[in-house]
Amino acid sequence: MPPGDGPGVARPSAHAQERSGDSGTERLNRFLARAGVASRRAADQLISSGSVRVNGKRPPATGLEIDPDQDTVTVDGRLVKPPSKHRYVMLNKPLGVITTSRDESARTTVLDVIGQEGLLGHRLFPVGRLDADSTGLLLLTDDGDVAYRLTHPRYKVDKEYVVTVAGVPRSNELKALREGVKLDDGMTAPAEVEMMRATTGARDSGRAELRVVIREGRQRQVRRMVEAIGHKVLGLRRTSFGPLRLGRLKTGGWRVLSSGEVIALRRATGLDVT
Repeated sequence: MPPGDGPGVARPSAHAQERSGDSGTERLNRFLARAGVASRRAADQLISSGSVRVNGKRPPATGLEIDPDQDTVTVDGRLVKPPSKHRYVMLNKPLGVITTSRDESARTTVLDVIGQEGLLGHRLFPVGRLDADSTGLLLLTDDGDVAYRLTHPRYKVDKEYVVTVAGVPRSNELKALREGVKLDDGMTAPAEVEMMRATTGARDSGRAELRVVIREGRQRQVRRMVEAIGHKVLGLRRTSFGPLRLGRLKTGGWRVLSSGEVIALRRATGLDVT
């Protein structure tokens, strides 16, 4: 038995080899990161702490190469399923960040925010529009089928926004948003609109916070809808996209979607989940 090994420590096997470059194998920390368990650094900590098991045994703290199709990996007793061949990353986009893969003016893009750890060797692209003045949920993926269906009007995928506006919209203005307003590129489809809160100021007309749900994806659509009823947008944040919810993800933070979220996305767009 090699020095330092014990009966409860995983050693290289036919499928899990402490080597690189072999077909079908990858580092354990990379596998855990791709599966959405944790970042590579956090995965290393999980491995060192003893939370991870490979084929029922504790892997060495120095790491291990595994075969995702053959080896069984658990974290705190829970099975980690091999990740999809595609990668899905949810970002809480900060203000001023450009929703594009690259920018000729060297402005900060969403890919700059998630960095190489977020990309993990994949060529991700943002799904749908979220302009520089807007914040909130943005999906990045290399799954073209999911991206196409999420953004195509035919599939009627809900996109929810919290919009802060100058002034307090009247009931007839809210009704107009719900029924559709005329923009320069045509009438909008009916939207769900709810007044969440409103305040009136002594020196101005106050402000209001609206929840708006649309099923289209025109450029700067929600902003233009609100401006069409005579109110300026002070802030716009996307809080959900189809079955995805922003939740408590901090501004500038990102995470890999869980397998359940990926399945929900595919179901929402009518794609096979097997």
